[in-house]
Amino acid sequence: MMAATTTLRLPLTFDAASLQADFAGLTEQDWVPHFNRAYYEGDWSAVPLRSIGGRSDHIYSDPVRRDFESTEILRRCPYFQEVLAAFPCPLLAVRLLRLKSGSRIREHTDLNLGYEDGEIRIHVPIHTNPLVEFCLAGERLILGEGECWYINTSLPHRVVNGGAADRIHLVIDCVVDDWVRGMFEVPAQR
Repeated sequence: MMAATTTLRLPLTFDAASLQADFAGLTEQDWVPHFNRAYYEGDWSAVPLRSIGGRSDHIYSDPVRRDFESTEILRRCPYFQEVLAAFPCPLLAVRLLRLKSGSRIREHTDLNLGYEDGEIRIHVPIHTNPLVEFCLAGERLILGEGECWYINTSLPHRVVNGGAADRIHLVIDCVVDDWVRGMFEVPAQR
């Protein structure tokens, strides 16, 4: 049923002000430049909330290893913890991804991150603006703050932040299990 699904707004919504409050508690030292510098122009960086071994400097979502643990950064962000508790499925890497104003992520694909692959990537926008152009398989996505979206990043995608404000997303990688399958069968909230 779900093969070829490119995006799906999941029936979860989170409080944008609470997401932004946890984000505001971060320091610039928490941010790690994205490791794949060939994929972007400008500033694309991440804060690991769950990483391999719980390391606060490790933002790589390893397709083989499964020893993801909470970082000390997540432990000081109570609302992010509450958000993650809403996902009673196996969580892998969880990161904040920041695309600074004027930056762009070139079109690329992420390995095995579609529903049919058994792992999915969820985006929860924390800060966005009307001039963010997130395109997946040639179609522009409009994602609102606090909304919860499955995005099949195994498909070609790119992002341009043409606005004056940084774009911040909470990005959750998780294993497809019965709970996830059930989420895909529930109509999205509007």
